[in-house]
Amino acid sequence: MPAEGATAVPPPPPTLRTTLRRAAFGAVAAGVLLAGALVAVEDGEGDGPKEPGPVERAEAATTAGSPASLSDLTALIGDRQKWVESHPKDAPSLATLGTAYVEWARRSADTTYYARAEETLKRSLAARAGERGNGEAWVGLAALANARHDFLAAKRWGETVKRQQPKAWSVYPVLIDAYTGLGDQKAATAATEKFGELRKGVPALARTAELYRGQGWREDALATAREAADRATQPAEKAEALHRLGELAWERGEPEEAVAQFDAALRTDAGHHASLAGRARALVALERTDEALAAYQSALEKLPRPEYALELGELYESLGLDGDARTQYAALREMVAGAKKAGVDESLVLARFEADHGDPDAAVELLRGQWAKQHRSAAVADALGWALHRAGESEEGLEYAERAVGTGVRNASYAYHLGVIQRELEDYGPARRNLEQAVRTNPAFSPLAAPLAREALDALGEPPPGGPGDLQPPPAPEPKPEPRRETRPEAPAPSNAAPSTSPSPAPSKAAASSPAAGKPEAAEASKSP
Repeated sequence: MPAEGATAVPPPPPTLRTTLRRAAFGAVAAGVLLAGALVAVEDGEGDGPKEPGPVERAEAATTAGSPASLSDLTALIGDRQKWVESHPKDAPSLATLGTAYVEWARRSADTTYYARAEETLKRSLAARAGERGNGEAWVGLAALANARHDFLAAKRWGETVKRQQPKAWSVYPVLIDAYTGLGDQKAATAATEKFGELRKGVPALARTAELYRGQGWREDALATAREAADRATQPAEKAEALHRLGELAWERGEPEEAVAQFDAALRTDAGHHASLAGRARALVALERTDEALAAYQSALEKLPRPEYALELGELYESLGLDGDARTQYAALREMVAGAKKAGVDESLVLARFEADHGDPDAAVELLRGQWAKQHRSAAVADALGWALHRAGESEEGLEYAERAVGTGVRNASYAYHLGVIQRELEDYGPARRNLEQAVRTNPAFSPLAAPLAREALDALGEPPPGGPGDLQPPPAPEPKPEPRRETRPEAPAPSNAAPSTSPSPAPSKAAASSPAAGKPEAAEASKSP
């Protein structure tokens, strides 16, 4: 049996079985199958070893709602593929296989497997309708919709299952993801609480920690995430929990702790490639630039996600390596285009790129499209507010930026964007507070934007003495020789400091055009879905 590793899900038989055997010895990555309890059909082989094999381990992880290693997930895929060849009407096995394809595609960034997942899940429903007890296939379709960033479709599939089987715990993770993508915090909270009632242990703790994190409850998120890490037993489950601790450390501006947690995740599961990108992010903050570059390059090689290409491009740009930055930005565009062909909507990351490095008007158009789809998460609100500011519509952008920060999430980038917009609109007191919040939350939140946040804060200077009434600079006296000349309040920052408030080399249009007086679009957008 060959010893070399395999990092991709094998193609359909006849080459499937050979590749699967290789993959069992290859690198592993965390994977959480979102289907419910799997119906495993014995394949007729003789007595196996006392220790569970990869298929059994994957099934055990799935039925517990826990992560499975990528090699075990691959083995499960091969087992189900082999079975449905001779049992093409086995709806539960087809549902399991389709959902496994979704998870493989998500964890490997190989979006071509989404089409295979959709076909397999539809075969499962053709063999047995969801109304006749095939809720696993509906859950799989909800997971597929979430992976493609179609949160409305995921919500519809998930709520269909919940109406029929309200005590089926397997539907709640996909509903949590869908509600979060839509920005419905109330529904996401209720689904998380229900999941915790139905499925105790590490999976529920992990979801609860994410809920606390999204609401800005740092201490609660940290305590719950630590409990999940302490209670995790399997390597893949443990690595996922350690990765979450690394992300929390990074977000609160503790890069050394973040590196330690990401390193621990990679030692536990060498295939947890997302921890490579997290490690790279933290290494940048520690000014260990060569190591950060290597970690980003490794992450992109093993898990080619467009957001990693954007981060690496911005790191190159901060180092003055504009040619390398352009290479990464071109790679980002290629990834987004490839994802679109597979039905995956990467508008959010593309809009972030366009706002700072391309065409801000194109970013606004992309994000308005997301908002129209009811994708109203804090991330989309922040990106839309910033894109509007970059496109010269700071007053409208203010409402979206305030909405993002108002969710409670502790994100230094959100606070930075809001502070810059407020400064543009000459609201100096709140601008100062939000810029201070950004640099206090995570002093190195971005290699491009973090230095600009400090520059903008320095330009604003210290608040005047005397309390809230003196937070705005006093208006300059009107010159007597020119009585018709209008004057504006004099900003405490030098006028030549304003362009430094954007992390993009492209100049902001906000300084060249006055903000819109009315805000009908923003007012409409602030309404609940």
